[in-house]
Amino acid sequence: MNRTSALILAERAVPRYTSYPTAPHFVDTVNGEVVRHWMAALNPDASLSVYLHIPYCREMCAYCGCATKATKRDTPVEGYVTTLIQEIRQAGARTLAKSVRAIHWGGGTPSLVGPERFARIMAALGDAFDLSNVAEHAVELDPRVVTEEFIAAMAAHGVNRASLGVQDLNDHVQLAMGRVQPFAMVADCVAHLRAHGIAAINFDLMYGLPQQRVADVEKSAKLSLSLKPSRIASFGYAHVPWMRPHQKMIDAASLPGAAERLAQAETAKRVFIAAGYWPIGLDHFALPDDPLAIAASKRTMRRNFQGYVTDDADALIGFGATSIGRLPGGYVQNYPDVGHWRRAVEKGELPVARGLAFSADDHARGAVIERLMCDFSIDFGALAFAYFGYESYFDDAINALDALAAQGVLTRKDRVVTMAPNGRSFVRLAAACFDAYLAQDKARHSMAV
Repeated sequence: MNRTSALILAERAVPRYTSYPTAPHFVDTVNGEVVRHWMAALNPDASLSVYLHIPYCREMCAYCGCATKATKRDTPVEGYVTTLIQEIRQAGARTLAKSVRAIHWGGGTPSLVGPERFARIMAALGDAFDLSNVAEHAVELDPRVVTEEFIAAMAAHGVNRASLGVQDLNDHVQLAMGRVQPFAMVADCVAHLRAHGIAAINFDLMYGLPQQRVADVEKSAKLSLSLKPSRIASFGYAHVPWMRPHQKMIDAASLPGAAERLAQAETAKRVFIAAGYWPIGLDHFALPDDPLAIAASKRTMRRNFQGYVTDDADALIGFGATSIGRLPGGYVQNYPDVGHWRRAVEKGELPVARGLAFSADDHARGAVIERLMCDFSIDFGALAFAYFGYESYFDDAINALDALAAQGVLTRKDRVVTMAPNGRSFVRLAAACFDAYLAQDKARHSMAV
């Protein structure tokens, strides 16, 4: 693939495919009553994954794309936790499926709940569900707002993986993106986690940030490696001020262009691979003995709203405002507004704002897209035969795939598609070839790289 083609492709806007169909296609006809039946229909032997959303931060970072709000007080957090516990108890009473395999806390800033509220939430989870088979219990952390007391509470309740929002370790970039977080602060957080036995540590880094250059990305990558995280995610900053108005605080003119973003992504990849990390999927890197690297090598890795995961649970239940779950019947999203979410829970209702009931086509196309995003290769004819009994079901994607093949992004032999080694960064474009909703999609998406 030549450089000109790469730059043109990098500027194309496509979904991130952490789900299929993607969230803009959720509809409000999937409501609490629909989801109540889905919950009741879960097989008692079904395995569960739990997501807990804490939608509060002490301050808003200008670059943030998460569903969160700033608060300096603990009162909103206390009220939120009370309702969250009520929601957990109600959900436990609605399903015979109890066995939880994975727990993930996101936000926002989960550590704002503090040690005592964390313990109360875990007690409610333990009362409503069976936590004896949890393999991974992960919490997203902001190193600026985490205490050793909270780390001790996490360890006491079985947390075995922490994901740190590092983003960038250069002073001028931190100022431009509205998050000042010195390297020493990150190092102290890592040391405290390890001292309490939480050894599996993820770092989230970003490229494409305001005022950021290739040398800044390289410096952040090398400093991060000095702390030996188990996994590293290297995300491209998504400037979406139409969705996240606070991003208007960032001067769009200070953002790197497509050529710079592409060079930054390639630089981070080079540094991590040279240090012995395996490239995983689109934007993750892991040490060879990390469960994600092992799952990738066995082609059992999955992709969901947390990105690339080892989680193979039968259903994902989301708790808290704006959280998203996946049941066998379809996707479920809670009300994003805390007030609306709370009122529904207090009425004894499922706080569902919208969702999407899966069709057979959704299941099949979602399987193609997930395997392509995870494995960089798919026999879409074989998968079509498995779902529908004939191989030509996805042939509507062939023209678009061949256009990418002509640009050196991928190869196609009959109905087997394989991303070219230097085309893997563009796998979202290949996935989009199978997206039946994209032509009608009025949502705006981030750049492909």
